[in-house]
Amino acid sequence: MAASDFENGRAGSSASTAAAALDFERFLARLLVVPVVEIARVQDAVPLARALLEGGLPCAEITFRTASAAQAIEAIATSVPEIRVGAGTVLDPSQAQAALDAGASFLVAPGFDPAVVEFALAHGVPLVPGVCTPTEVGMALARGLSLLKLFPAEAAGGVGYLKALAAPFGDVRFVPTGGIGPDNLAAYLAIRQVIACGGSWMVKKDLIAAGAFDTIRELAAQARTIADAARPAAT
Repeated sequence: MAASDFENGRAGSSASTAAAALDFERFLARLLVVPVVEIARVQDAVPLARALLEGGLPCAEITFRTASAAQAIEAIATSVPEIRVGAGTVLDPSQAQAALDAGASFLVAPGFDPAVVEFALAHGVPLVPGVCTPTEVGMALARGLSLLKLFPAEAAGGVGYLKALAAPFGDVRFVPTGGIGPDNLAAYLAIRQVIACGGSWMVKKDLIAAGAFDTIRELAAQARTIADAARPAAT
């Protein structure tokens, strides 16, 4: 392969990655709330996804905190294609590969792991790595990543801390996650650099285990209402 062919291929891959990242950011800007799901039984995945969709949140971040994660992602991607399903708590490239093989369209990590970052960049898949300090934000920017997850948001200092962290980084967009619920969702969305918030209050493990999908739908709709009121221009 000629050097020019290699460079053209690399440029094409970079452009494709950038396009996928931009599409995902636009989706998040409309979504405003990302349901973060820990699912124990694969059979709950499809009814859960349908409840979220009917509640106005067409997205599910399935965390790799259970052995059922990859199968749950595959079930949702196959049976409820209207849902944008991704993988959360991605700790290493093997989990990232399992997520992509199952049909995940995005990856979320609790921290900034260089191996996971390199995997996502090489495969052109949107990644939201976790950060909690200015140093980690700088590391992400150095790799061309400006869509970042503040985690754990409330434990780190909440809205006040996020405002202080975001101030020097005007081009960074944050997805704060951890300790966010209906009582503080609007306060986070009021921050200009917050593109969306991650939360589990509408998809609690006990609700999923009990098959309380009507309740999940209602809680998703409540989250949608709060988010739309906090940022009406996004709807």
